[in-house]
Amino acid sequence: MNTHLLEELKTAFTKWFGVKPAAIAYAPGRVEILGNHTDYNEGYVLSAAINYGTFFAAAANESAECRLVAGDLKEECRFPVAGVSPSKTMSWANYVKGVFTGLGERGPIRNGFRGMFRGDVPLGAGLSSSAALEMSSGLALSSLYGIPVPPLDLARLGQTAEHVYAGVKCGLLDQISSLYGRENALVLSDFRTLEVASVPLGAKACFLVCNTAVNHALVDSEYNERRARCEEAARFFAGVLDHPVRALRDVAWEEWEAHHSGMNPVAARRSAHVIGENTRVRRGKDFLGRHDLKGFGGLMFESHESSRTQFENSCPELDALVTAARTMPEVLGARLSGGGFGGSIVALVKAPDADGVAHRLANAYRETFGHPCVAMAIKPSAGAAIVS
Repeated sequence: MNTHLLEELKTAFTKWFGVKPAAIAYAPGRVEILGNHTDYNEGYVLSAAINYGTFFAAAANESAECRLVAGDLKEECRFPVAGVSPSKTMSWANYVKGVFTGLGERGPIRNGFRGMFRGDVPLGAGLSSSAALEMSSGLALSSLYGIPVPPLDLARLGQTAEHVYAGVKCGLLDQISSLYGRENALVLSDFRTLEVASVPLGAKACFLVCNTAVNHALVDSEYNERRARCEEAARFFAGVLDHPVRALRDVAWEEWEAHHSGMNPVAARRSAHVIGENTRVRRGKDFLGRHDLKGFGGLMFESHESSRTQFENSCPELDALVTAARTMPEVLGARLSGGGFGGSIVALVKAPDADGVAHRLANAYRETFGHPCVAMAIKPSAGAAIVS
């Protein structure tokens, strides 16, 4: 948690509004570690809250007007308590507007608020700055208005804000990771039951996130194709297995091996990735229970190879980074993180090795593509909370 940023936010809030904040909340970003595209297949994901996040400060407004300020941009968005609509020009406000509207459906809100946020989650790196803003604003405003919201319900408010106000059809992984993070531990999420558990990683390990800054122009259509093939595969297995299959989560790897030859070849490859990922998440939990970081890292390398060959959601830039990481003895594992088709890889290293590995990965990337990637060390950190 960046305490310097917190003090800057308090000072800026008081200067802008003429009053001190009555509630301040913090929420971290997140990184996906294992379990790629398993969430909408009702499977398992291992993720982590990170040591970068967003602070949201709030105070009551006497009128029925809400005043929301992006502290880094020094832009203010004003809107009424009732009849909140998405912003067309200040899209950053929509994440807070959506959460605010959801709170209003859970309890009476008669007066507006004065709010300001600042964060240090790098934009465009796939670390979910949007969820950090949703969860920090949700916690601060629920405290301000006295509307208690259980963590899973708050995660759903953030998801609805993304769907309705930001126009992004996300799952719950980002919000759950931000809320349930623990220091030096991973978050294990079951996306059928929405049960969440903490899996200790240990203080010796950390992750490097290496951002390629590659944005795939056709990512929406590619995502939709992958999802449709997974649903097609689930229907196939429901017809050939002697037990209920609602989603690919219900299919064991041995069952895929026994029956995949009768499937559409593309659907077979897509389902192999998802079923394999669910298996890797469960094995990964066991490796961490035995404090076997090398074994866990091996699963990360396997995961990336499956993304590259089976799910085909990698790209040359991501592959080059993982290939370079494989040559470095200090890197225990590496894979793409998030939706794929661009974005970042995440690499598992021992904390003392992080800076050296980051420098070498950036240089390796420069040699291939003519410019370095941005590499940063990430520590699994505590989840969202009221801080003041």
